[in-house]
Amino acid sequence: MKELLIIAIGSAFVNNVVLSQFLGLCPFLGVSKKTKTAGGMGAAVIFVITVSSLITSVIHNFILVPTKMEYLDTIVFILVIAALVQLVEMILKKNSPALYESLGVYLPLITTNCAVLGVAIINVQNSYSILMSVVNGLATAIGFTIAIVIMAGIREKIEYNDIPESLRGMPIVLIIAGLMSIAFFGFSGLL
Repeated sequence: MKELLIIAIGSAFVNNVVLSQFLGLCPFLGVSKKTKTAGGMGAAVIFVITVSSLITSVIHNFILVPTKMEYLDTIVFILVIAALVQLVEMILKKNSPALYESLGVYLPLITTNCAVLGVAIINVQNSYSILMSVVNGLATAIGFTIAIVIMAGIREKIEYNDIPESLRGMPIVLIIAGLMSIAFFGFSGLL
């Protein structure tokens, strides 16, 4: 139990996928304009990373390793992630058309989100069990959601502030992301 807690805290805060490992920056910067949209993206990423961690761990441990075909890990992981994203896309399109429209191109980009593939590969590299893989995936996705919602909240607060012309738009967003990264590096001594 202690090891699972260490993995969870480490994945969500200490090794935050966006702010410490710099994976998944495209949706982090692109969808973080409104907290509602950021929360929707976070929920989709939580689902995809958690379920893909489970499925890829099972496939790796029970199919690829026994048949000595570990070299197919990346290809299989990408196929699993793509299928899950298609499932999320269909569910959102049917049940929440407004969120589906607001996520726009960033929803299918979860398929190529390096954070999702990165978690599956990290699970294999660290030889995590299936339970450890799911905990790592869930905690990583929660860390992603925390980061994107905080960024969206800050962006909503500064939207109408008097910002110098040269810093408006993406420059100020990158500065905020850098400051958030520095803040999250404060967790590095935690574990």
